[in-house]
Amino acid sequence: MLASPTPLVRPRITHPVPCPPAIGNWAPISRLSKLATYLRREWLRVLLLIVIGVIVRAPALQGERIWDDQYLSHDNPFIKSPLLILEAFRHYLFLDSFSAHYRPVQNISFIVDYFFWNTDSYGFHLTNVLLHAGSGVLLYFLLRQLFASLFLRRVSVAVRDRAHRRLPWLSMAAFSVAMIWVVHPVHSAAVDYISGRADSLAFLFASAGWLLFLRAQRTPSGSCRILRGSLYFLAAVSGLLALLSREIACVWLALFVAHLLLVEKQVRLRTHIWAVACCVALLAIYMGLRYLPERLTTPMPDAGWSGPLRVVLMARTLGDYGRLMIFPGNLHMERTVFNPAACRSNADWRQAIGIEYLSVVGLFVLAALICGSAKRGRGQPARIFGASWFLAGYLPISNVIQLDATVAEHWLYLPSVGFLIFLAGCAVELPVRYRRVVGAFVSVAVIAFGVRSVVRSSDWVNEETFYKRTLAAGGTSTRVAANLAQIYVHRGDYVAAEKMFRRVLEITPDYPIACNNLAGLLFQVGKRAEAEAMFDSSARAAAQTRREYPRTWIAAVNLAHLRHTAKDDKAALAILENSRVAYPDIWEIISFESEVLRETQGADAALCLVENFARHNWWHYGAALALGRLYAQKGDVTRADTSLGHASWLDVHDTEALNLIALIRLRENRLEDAFAAQRRAVSRQPDEPRQYLLLSNILEKMGRADEVRATLAQVNRLQAFAKSQAAAN
Repeated sequence: MLASPTPLVRPRITHPVPCPPAIGNWAPISRLSKLATYLRREWLRVLLLIVIGVIVRAPALQGERIWDDQYLSHDNPFIKSPLLILEAFRHYLFLDSFSAHYRPVQNISFIVDYFFWNTDSYGFHLTNVLLHAGSGVLLYFLLRQLFASLFLRRVSVAVRDRAHRRLPWLSMAAFSVAMIWVVHPVHSAAVDYISGRADSLAFLFASAGWLLFLRAQRTPSGSCRILRGSLYFLAAVSGLLALLSREIACVWLALFVAHLLLVEKQVRLRTHIWAVACCVALLAIYMGLRYLPERLTTPMPDAGWSGPLRVVLMARTLGDYGRLMIFPGNLHMERTVFNPAACRSNADWRQAIGIEYLSVVGLFVLAALICGSAKRGRGQPARIFGASWFLAGYLPISNVIQLDATVAEHWLYLPSVGFLIFLAGCAVELPVRYRRVVGAFVSVAVIAFGVRSVVRSSDWVNEETFYKRTLAAGGTSTRVAANLAQIYVHRGDYVAAEKMFRRVLEITPDYPIACNNLAGLLFQVGKRAEAEAMFDSSARAAAQTRREYPRTWIAAVNLAHLRHTAKDDKAALAILENSRVAYPDIWEIISFESEVLRETQGADAALCLVENFARHNWWHYGAALALGRLYAQKGDVTRADTSLGHASWLDVHDTEALNLIALIRLRENRLEDAFAAQRRAVSRQPDEPRQYLLLSNILEKMGRADEVRATLAQVNRLQAFAKSQAAAN
């Protein structure tokens, strides 16, 4: 018999059951998971690093030139033309300074900015911000590779790329470190300060070179030999550019070699040997290029610190840097960890007790780095590498050798990466359940540091704000006070300026800049006798003060100006001649002496001085222009045209030399040549009405009436626009 079929079971219709509260709370977790998924996309991470890096530095984009910016990005003769790129390798960064900063790549970057932006400070600031954001992006990609090499040491380089997809926390750790580094306010002086871009340039080229080397390692040697060789070559070029950007790139080379030899065990011995040999060759080339500039006649004054004092300063510096990395509250230029007044009495020592506490903080930071590196665990390789990175970057700036300051915030640009890697190595040791806490902490840190960076960037809006906030934050530098007083002079607040200058001279009586500026102020307010006495005493003391201060020749030039104004040209020439002997190749001295000679004895008497200077300094725009004027005054049209043409090529935005060429050719009735020269001037200053006026005069001589009317109409439009802008302001 067949078994009876199993009866069908009909499903019962039930009412929907409400979702439990615990399940309802999964929605935010789901959204967090989606956010984490989005953050794993490389393009989004790169975009965030760039956008956030620009936003937190936005206040400084509208900033004025401050301090060294005026010389390096405005008055600097080596940035005015691409023709001077090679000449930048033959000079230090500053022409008249104690510092032997050899940074031709920084000058070349200013050449690019000047070419596209002329003197608009916005463009220079924008380049700084983009260099920093680009450095952050490269740091992210570099840390992805370095973290993989530290946590997967037994795995080959080719396999590590696949590991990033299976171990996303490696990339997330690299992104977190890079993001905190990008927004950290301690980098303000390297990003918001135009003159501080050497740090970003060195960082950008060094990290790019390291990444190119790693990319070459992942390229198959058989099928892509040309590509691999090209990558190695570009890596070497990037390393050399980093060295020529800033001296700290030597630390980059040391870190690269140490990582290659001690961590990259999977790399072939042959690669190790060639890489180390290449680094040695780069250092040799760099040291050879450093011999191109003329040796400094006056070395940096020696502070005369003893060995024990240097050890104390090293501890204080480490404490200050560690404090700034964790809590960057009091940020300002002109920091110091050395206060000579603390040794005078117990009261002075108690006032400077804050500096003494930095020694204790420094010892604590050092102990934390050592203990963290010694502790075993999954994050130990990262902690050892981070501590080594930080200490390698710290030692050159630790006062073990004398620098132009005892401590500076922007010097943390490179060491700060090691500090953050060390913290990442500590976070790796935390249990899995604390990962969300770590992520929240990183988010809070990014927001807090970003807000602080925005506030810090606002310090660089203009000179007065910068100097006032620096003094208020504790940067008690006589240089800052003297610069602020000079701003008061330009504003017409002579009483406040005089009071500040005299206060500075009470603290440092031999400070020549303050002395000269005070004398100039006194001359403006009618106290000519006191001003002349101050100029005279400052000029006489220059033989001594020049050992400690640069540009002490200014007093002699100012005193010569007073003598010239008083019609005592004989005394003025005697002062200038003595100054020229003591300070050879200073254009300001030669320029004024040649002008006095031209007025009193004619162009022939002035020609010798200017010709000698221009012959030895072919790159100097001012000398070529002055030489052209003197030749024109003599009636030597051919030489005048040659010198003025040379001057026009030494400054891509110059119009004065072109205007003179056009006038000379106009007098000779060479109308087509005059028109061509003036057209070049108009193209360089298309918004300047006077350029069109001179062009209209030439067109009128040529009989081109329609073009004259069009040119004069352009003049009217520009003048009307200028008036509307003035009314709006």
